[in-house]
Amino acid sequence: MKKNKIVVIGSINMDLVMRVPYIPNIGETIMGKSVERIPGGKGANQAFTAAKLGANVSMLGKIGGDEFGARLIESMQNAGVDTSCIDLEADASSGLAIIQVNDEGDNSIVVLSGANELCNKSYIIAHENVIGEAGIVIVQMEVPNEAVYQAIELASKSDAIMILNPAPAPDYIPDHVLEKIDYLVPNETELQKLTGMPVHSIETAGTASRTLLSKGLKNMIVTLGSKGSLLVNSDGIVHFPAPNVQAIDTTAAGDSFVAAFAVGLSEGKSDKDAIAFATKVAAIVVTRAGAQTSIPDRREVDAAT
Repeated sequence: MKKNKIVVIGSINMDLVMRVPYIPNIGETIMGKSVERIPGGKGANQAFTAAKLGANVSMLGKIGGDEFGARLIESMQNAGVDTSCIDLEADASSGLAIIQVNDEGDNSIVVLSGANELCNKSYIIAHENVIGEAGIVIVQMEVPNEAVYQAIELASKSDAIMILNPAPAPDYIPDHVLEKIDYLVPNETELQKLTGMPVHSIETAGTASRTLLSKGLKNMIVTLGSKGSLLVNSDGIVHFPAPNVQAIDTTAAGDSFVAAFAVGLSEGKSDKDAIAFATKVAAIVVTRAGAQTSIPDRREVDAAT
């Protein structure tokens, strides 16, 4: 059924994850502890998470003709993602993310786009039928803006619920695009960049969110790390605290939250109940290392207190 189908459009990367005692300063050399290659990319992580949580998921994106491409596809397929519409760009490299994770579980990430940069407007238009089958469409911003905005336009035409995770955040999102988004889900840093306003607390996050609502955005969900998240809309502001857990690696926390929120909506949950479900999933993810390797399945989530 269309209502339950989730389509994720976005990046597919191999994550090169380096464990370090702390994030080095400019010009500083430190010794790392370990390195792993883990399938990732915001789009792939979100599709992977949604599928592991039991959703019907299709992924749109591109991989390169290098050694990573097949492994990236295999990882998503193993989770249950329909990868049949992912394009192979034989002459390009697959996306690569270089991630440093410190002893507190915080990270610093550099992304090399590779084939993701070729995920353009024409590719999105060529898969309009896939988007038209979706009840929910999720996009992020590790593919070109023209593809993101085209996907939002097509989702709007088909009456799908449109979720934009503006990561990495652009300097602004045009008003005519904001009006077509049902849920914008930035973190504090992304919200600050989008609005040009300081975001360092629950109160300032709410204030900054209202500036985007005034431009036609329907709902804002701001993820605040250990402080939880906010739902901001015309009804007001609701704060969802995060459970107290020992974070090991926050790499896929935001991606898992967005995907789990979409899964909740696809199952008929209210947005508040879907946020509570997403909070539960993200709290598990941060206690584990890696991106897709940290994602729980539905039984684990349902069994968690």
